[in-house]
Amino acid sequence: MPPADAAHPVLAEVIRSGYTESWHRGSLVVLDAAGLPTRSAGTTDKPMFPRSSNKPMQAAAMLDLGLDLDNELLALAAASHSGEDFHIEGVRQILRRAGLAEPDLQCPPDLPLDEQARAEFLRGGGKADRIHMNCSGKHAAMLAACVARDWPRQAYRDPGHPLQQRIKSMIGELAGEPVTAIGVDGCGAPLMSVSLTGLARAFSAVVLAEPGTPARKVADAMRAYPTWMSGTRRSDSAFMAAVPGLLMKGGADGVCAFALADGRAGAVKIDDGGQRALAPLLARLLLELTSGGGPDGVNVSSLRQLATSPVTGGGQPVGEIRAVLPSTG
Repeated sequence: MPPADAAHPVLAEVIRSGYTESWHRGSLVVLDAAGLPTRSAGTTDKPMFPRSSNKPMQAAAMLDLGLDLDNELLALAAASHSGEDFHIEGVRQILRRAGLAEPDLQCPPDLPLDEQARAEFLRGGGKADRIHMNCSGKHAAMLAACVARDWPRQAYRDPGHPLQQRIKSMIGELAGEPVTAIGVDGCGAPLMSVSLTGLARAFSAVVLAEPGTPARKVADAMRAYPTWMSGTRRSDSAFMAAVPGLLMKGGADGVCAFALADGRAGAVKIDDGGQRALAPLLARLLLELTSGGGPDGVNVSSLRQLATSPVTGGGQPVGEIRAVLPSTG
């Protein structure tokens, strides 16, 4: 059950054959470039787990420690990749450059996240392994950062390890608030809490960082190579292709954060942890944010398409999942 004081509104509704059959409640916040909220709903000021939406900040901390990655491989260090062939070869490159190998990874074995890549992998006789787990790029980069600092590698996932301590301080610096809880993410790495507002602030700070700084290098790599930090058939990539300068990173259990190039930023958490409400909701928010003078080249048609998530019956569209934006405030 959500906290008793969390009056979480409906953020998306599922329409089937003209009937509203279910709802997704949650919290959201949108900040202007100065960090002031222009839209908020639900619980935005209490600690939560951003899941993989923390990855840009984690990668920035690794660069700050001496991790030597750029371009596609840096985007992969901040990725929840789909397990496509180029992702796997990229993770292997990160490992090889640091004198490491696949057995050094401590993420759990898994199959490719992308349905098509998974089917091809299984047809070829593939079995779940660590490198195909969607966080293997982050784990490879964590190991490589340890090599760069000559730190012990075996315990790199320990919250007390100096690598994780620097990640903790970097997240707090960028979010403008301290990390107050540390959990275990699905990949086994430490998971640092911030509020939804802190998460949006962190994304704004990353895109507004001075060129050449670790945070800005991560933001630039992710924006230049969105399929490397996501996949060729993923909504993160589609959103970033539709909005020039957009940084977006989703996480498990219904979390996503984004920032426009001018520093406006937002973050969303769906209460039930479902992912299906995110694309329509994020598309509506971005259409609103870019309608009054967003960056040149916004593909409004693509955003409108992302805002429409069909509900099917008998293999045919019979409804849609549509966003419900609460009143500003």
